[in-house]
Amino acid sequence: MTIVREQAIHSQDELLQALRRRGYRVTQPTLSRDIAALGLIKTPSGYVAPGDLAPVTPIASWPDRFESTVGEFVKSAVAAQNLLVIKTIVAGAQPVASAIDGAGLDGVLGTIGGDDTIFVAMSDDGAARALERRINALIGRSARRAAR
Repeated sequence: MTIVREQAIHSQDELLQALRRRGYRVTQPTLSRDIAALGLIKTPSGYVAPGDLAPVTPIASWPDRFESTVGEFVKSAVAAQNLLVIKTIVAGAQPVASAIDGAGLDGVLGTIGGDDTIFVAMSDDGAARALERRINALIGRSARRAAR
């Protein structure tokens, strides 16, 4: 593990050569088993020892992501029975649909996102109207203004 901590090793062949330079005589099959036994992980920047990986933390929680994505991309939201139609800026529908799907919002059954329009299937009319009000409040619009 010292070798992969001291220098970037991008392939088993590079590791084999580094070991040989240090006087170790290892065959390719033995090296492959040793890499697995040590738990070395191949990353785009080379092999990494398991304890050397930084913990992955999400940039934002899903509720935060929902609110920030809606605020950034959404132009309006209008409920039509149990369907919510959301208009976004061009190319904004996919990130918003993904944020809605991931946020675990009450009554959301699923989304279909195009380029600038999202259809949100809701469990009932009341859930659609509640999400319409929430989204329009986040973007600073009243439901009546959004329908225009």
